[in-house]
Amino acid sequence: MLHIKSFTFNPFQENSYLVHDDSGTAVLIDPGCHTAAERSELEDYIAAKALKVVNLLNTHCHIDHVLGNAWAKKRFGIPLWIHRQEIPVLKSVEVYAPNYGFHGYESAEADHFLEEGQLFKVGEESLKVLFVPGHAPGHVVFYHEDSGQCIGGDTLFKGSIGRTDLPGGNHDLLLEKIKSELFSLPDGTVVYPGHGPETTIGFEKVYNPFVGERAIY
Repeated sequence: MLHIKSFTFNPFQENSYLVHDDSGTAVLIDPGCHTAAERSELEDYIAAKALKVVNLLNTHCHIDHVLGNAWAKKRFGIPLWIHRQEIPVLKSVEVYAPNYGFHGYESAEADHFLEEGQLFKVGEESLKVLFVPGHAPGHVVFYHEDSGQCIGGDTLFKGSIGRTDLPGGNHDLLLEKIKSELFSLPDGTVVYPGHGPETTIGFEKVYNPFVGERAIY
């Protein structure tokens, strides 16, 4: 069974995820932890559940999703996986981080690259890598078919979608990819987004104002 635990970190109220199987093998996705208190919250949960964190994944590399990358790599001795098209996005964070007040930001380089359609192992479970660019050029989503759950990053939110006015954003492409990649999943699929509460594919197919049947845009 796949277990998903969410944490809400940093001033952007970003959702970070710890995903693990029944054996306790875990991966950390989009660690936005920036303060000592936020890092302790994550560490305490890992210790309480006796988890072994073996990999670090980014859905994409905007600042709010990567603030804890360098810390997590060192703390758990794990490699960072991103999509290759996110390399410049990740590198740019160290340039603009001070503008957002993150003067102590420490950069971290990717160790491996995610591929569209790849099955990424989490112990005995597998996450399928879906390529859903538009919010960011190399944005990926992690889908667990057996449980009908996915970590969606900043692609699809409850009643909204990821913003596309940042460098590398593409509004039309995001709409297209949500419809082709995410809306092809079963209606009961639970989407755990990068911000805000979870939602389901079925709900968004009808009610999302950008891409749903009742879309007004």
